[in-house]
Amino acid sequence: MPSPFPGMDPWLEGEEVFPDLHDSLIFLLKEAINTALPPGYVATSRNRVWVDDELRREPDVALFGKDREPGNSSSAIALAGLVAVGQQLTPEPIEEPYLEIVSAKGKRLVTAIEIISLTNKRAGEQGRKTYTDKQHEYRLSGVHLVEVDLLRRGPHVAATPLAHLRKIFGEFDYHVSVVVAGAVPRYHAAGIKLVDRLPEFAIPLDTNVPPVTVNLQPLLDRCYDSGKYAALTSYREPCDPPLTPEQQVWAEGILRAKGLLP
Repeated sequence: MPSPFPGMDPWLEGEEVFPDLHDSLIFLLKEAINTALPPGYVATSRNRVWVDDELRREPDVALFGKDREPGNSSSAIALAGLVAVGQQLTPEPIEEPYLEIVSAKGKRLVTAIEIISLTNKRAGEQGRKTYTDKQHEYRLSGVHLVEVDLLRRGPHVAATPLAHLRKIFGEFDYHVSVVVAGAVPRYHAAGIKLVDRLPEFAIPLDTNVPPVTVNLQPLLDRCYDSGKYAALTSYREPCDPPLTPEQQVWAEGILRAKGLLP
């Protein structure tokens, strides 16, 4: 089942779904970029890894989710062949993938590609500060930076200043930011409203090498289908973060037309 919305589905921004969408988009984006790259360049995936002491291992959704059976608990379940050893409370390492385009010879980093995550926007040493420190490293190293922000929540963290984006696009919900490295960095961007399809955007490579273009919307559509997000999404409940009153009317009209609301 395809997403009912023409562009980004705002119901996918919640904490239960977006991390999976983030990782799926990274995988498909890597595939699409490698298909388009000229000889001499390769898109590779990397993981940003850290331990967050404030987080604990996520409980089993089957036991603690919304559709948990009344009276059911972990202590009442016997798993054949296994011996209970206690509850895991130790923080687990968190891995967050991103992409790098490197030269095939020498593995020189040319362009970094980030899909902004919920963690990137979260205040704290292992959240927003870690991400902005990485942006600074890219800038000092002369690395191009492409950022895709599909989250309405949280502060602006993309390298292109928000004032620049507002001046060009006015109000928008999502955006793509591209910083072309140089002595004086050049900024390119696309402001995306909820009603818009996600855009094509150009990914810079070395000087005198044409950029490659990737179309984001088909990748999101594939994620929606392969991730079975329709089964994880309740369109009868408000999305998080909530829509404006005008957006809510627009979204409900689409959902009713698709038979997803009465």
